[in-house]
This record gives sequence, structure tokens and C-alpha cells, in this order.
Amino acid sequence: MCALTMNENVFVLLEDPVAPQRSDLLQIQPSEGLPPVPLTGPGAPTHYRTTFLTLSPPGALEQLLAQLRARWVSVRQSGAPGVPQRTQASGQQLSVEGHIYAIGTDFIVRAGNVILAGGAVKGMLLEAEYLPLPTMKQSTDGTLELLSNLLISILPNIPDAKTAAVTISDSIWEEVLWDREEEEEEVEKGPPQEESDDIFVTGDQDVPSFRKGDWIGVDRDRRSAYLIIGALKSEGLL
Repeated sequence: MCALTMNENVFVLLEDPVAPQRSDLLQIQPSEGLPPVPLTGPGAPTHYRTTFLTLSPPGALEQLLAQLRARWVSVRQSGAPGVPQRTQASGQQLSVEGHIYAIGTDFIVRAGNVILAGGAVKGMLLEAEYLPLPTMKQSTDGTLELLSNLLISILPNIPDAKTAAVTISDSIWEEVLWDREEEEEEVEKGPPQEESDDIFVTGDQDVPSFRKGDWIGVDRDRRSAYLIIGALKSEGLL
């Protein structure tokens, strides 16, 4: 379990290595005469490998786990009086402190130092956001050439410096955004009604003006938090 606090929200990543991935079940071809593997409801897995939660306000997760007497204890509470000591190894507590820069009206660049609990600086996180486009086409290796070139031009030329680019494919992000309850509600609603013969109906009344996962508000923070956690895990800091 990894938790990241940003503004007034806490983003929690839960990973179970032995649980299946939803995408893997979608690719399973059922044998002839057998029903497909259910993703929800009876016969479906109780959970999948990755669960990404958004909680508010900060501290609510620790209070809930304390009331449930869960085995997991936040590293911010591990040294507090009255908190029982756990036999498992304590996790790492990090903070990212920096600034947000605007380049014209097109780019937003967020830069921050990764600081350990003892004050040691382990590196810097750079995040670039291109405002004119909500999504950008990725190359075959999953990178975004425009943003990658921008970050390379910003980084100082330090000898022997290690640079790691972190991106996320649309398929992985779709897996993260999947909501079991939302899909079950859509199944209960059934197929959409047939189109109306009314000449004043344009046909786009059911098209949402806001799509889940758009780079707006807390959804932007969700994707940013997921990438930051992934970057820190890939560097062995979490």
C-alpha cells in the first residue's frame, strides 16, 4: 500500500501480486459452450491486482484503519505514542517540495525535490503538462516526444546524472480507472433506449460533456499521483 497526499486529497495505491488483472480476464477466450469469465457479480474475483482510491480529507485513511485495527500503519503514525509496534518492516516516508512554472499559456511544469524523512535529497521530479491537448499520441515505445524533448531541454547538463522518464499507456490507465460499482450499475440499467423519432432531437443528448479521466481538477491530480508513485517505486524509494 502506498499513499500520496496532494492538496486536500489522499491517493492510495493497493497492489496484490497474486490477484488477476482485469485486462487478462478480458483476453481469455472461453471454451465452446462455456460462458465468458465474469468480471463482476457471482463468480468474479473479489478484487483485482491494482486498486487506486481517492480519499478526503487527509488523515481519514489512518483513522479508518485504526478503528478497524488493521495491520497497516502509516509511517507518519509509527512513532506516535499509543500506536502499537508492528513486526513488519516500516515503509518509507517521502516528501516532494518544489514550485510550479507556467511557460506561456501552453505548458505547465512542476518541479520538486524528493526529500527523505531525515532531510536527504534523493533527486528531482519534473512533470510537464501541455494544456492545448487533453491527450497526446504516444510513440511505439509509449513515450511522448514533445514532452520528453521539453523536459530534456529544461534539465541541467550534469555529468553522470541519471534520468528516468515515466509514462503510462492508455490501456493501463483504463485499468486503473475501472470502477466495479459503476459497471454493475450500467449492467442493471440495461441497453440504452432506441433513438427517438422527434425531429428536434439531435442525437447527442447522451454524450457526456465530461469524461472520466479528463485532465481537470482532482482527475488530473489522480493521474499525477499515480505517475509519481510509479516513479518512486521504480527507483526503489517506496
